[in-house]
Amino acid sequence: MKQRIVTGIIAAAAFLPIVLLGGLPFILLIYIMTTAAVMEALKMKKIPVFSMPGFLSILLCFIMLIPQSGAEVWSFLGLGKLEYLVLFVLFFLVNTVITKNHFTFEDAGYCVLLPLYIGFGFSYLIETREAGIAFVFFALLITWASDSGAYFIGRSFGKRKLWPDISPNKTVAGFYGGIASAVLVAAVFLFILDFNAPAVWVLVAAAILSVAGQIGDLAESALKRHCNVKDSGKLLPGHGGVLDRTDSWLFVFPLLHMLQLL
Repeated sequence: MKQRIVTGIIAAAAFLPIVLLGGLPFILLIYIMTTAAVMEALKMKKIPVFSMPGFLSILLCFIMLIPQSGAEVWSFLGLGKLEYLVLFVLFFLVNTVITKNHFTFEDAGYCVLLPLYIGFGFSYLIETREAGIAFVFFALLITWASDSGAYFIGRSFGKRKLWPDISPNKTVAGFYGGIASAVLVAAVFLFILDFNAPAVWVLVAAAILSVAGQIGDLAESALKRHCNVKDSGKLLPGHGGVLDRTDSWLFVFPLLHMLQLL
């Protein structure tokens, strides 16, 4: 527990100033984090990082990360993100033929899903930063409050398991405790920052994002169960890998973007 707290403080101290700074340093950091997360996911599936599928999966993630404001970049050769996705799908399927099915159809699907899951997830973090720093901190604090509330309330009052086949330590009490903690933090936020949105919207959004973050955590747990690993990596002592630490973000930030549109 002590190691987990120390790692969390150090990671936050390194990450948050760059979020505040924004611009190119922030975008470069997200690219680095995305690369680390994809590498972890590839290793979980025992797909070599330094292979053609590994390289293509990371490259497609990079394309997915390019924000809408950089349309002139990803429209190179007259292609948009969807066209690039289709093109890379064909590359992966060709590789199943070249390798005589040692690289299987399932492997191809996995390599395509990673850019959609990780690349698009992190791309909405960049989009949210461009929309305003307040939204980024709102999402981060909601996620952290939800995680902490679910952990401590689950340990204190949790008896009924939430989804034991996927994550045996999570409880129903922890699930609702996470939502309550997120809404409480959102209520505090209303007194500190002006979101230019009704209070009810902010509180409801907090509850929705808490649920999304917890589902994101469960989704990555399901992936680890499928790959028969405990953690996605060992980069962050006490936390596991980058994907372990950011799995909730990959659900929260796309959903926050949609809520902003509403």
